[in-house]
Amino acid sequence: MTVLSIRMIGDPVLRTPATDAATSDPGTRELLANMFETMDAVGGIGLAAPQIGVGRRLFTYDVAGVRGAVVNPELQPIGKPSFTARVPDHGPAEGENLLREGCLSVADIYAPVIRWQQVLLRGTDQEGSPIEIEASGLLAACFQHEIDHLDGRLFVDRLTGAEKHAAARALRSPEYGRAISQTQVARRPSSSFFAS
Repeated sequence: MTVLSIRMIGDPVLRTPATDAATSDPGTRELLANMFETMDAVGGIGLAAPQIGVGRRLFTYDVAGVRGAVVNPELQPIGKPSFTARVPDHGPAEGENLLREGCLSVADIYAPVIRWQQVLLRGTDQEGSPIEIEASGLLAACFQHEIDHLDGRLFVDRLTGAEKHAAARALRSPEYGRAISQTQVARRPSSSFFAS
């Protein structure tokens, strides 16, 4: 197995929607094994293929002892039929969960993000078998975060108000350029999410 380099914000692969991955393919299984190795090496709780430069719809996760991989995932929110955008200075709406979130591809920036509290995830596992997982809390947020990666979206795209402006300032700062240059696979940053 190989520890792979993490692509950082600004890399076009992170903004390009991923295409379906071959299921039950030796190449897919090897890629997932490398993704697990990489995710563990950097201390992440989730890793999507675009984050290591591969534009395929698959991700790995390891949240509070729940570990796995999903190929060609589909996500269905449980609860309200549509996502309600956060209004500045207001908390999450019913069915949503407010978390401080970060990302291995967006070094050292953390901000509150509204996610569905419960989701149903469907796809296949690394062996090609169908899976269906009902998740809540941090695991549900992780699934949503990783599927955003597969759709070419980063968590900073979901920020509003003061959080959005603060993230934009941080991304433009000279210090941020240094943070990216110091973000290496061997660094072992903390988990990507923090409950608030």
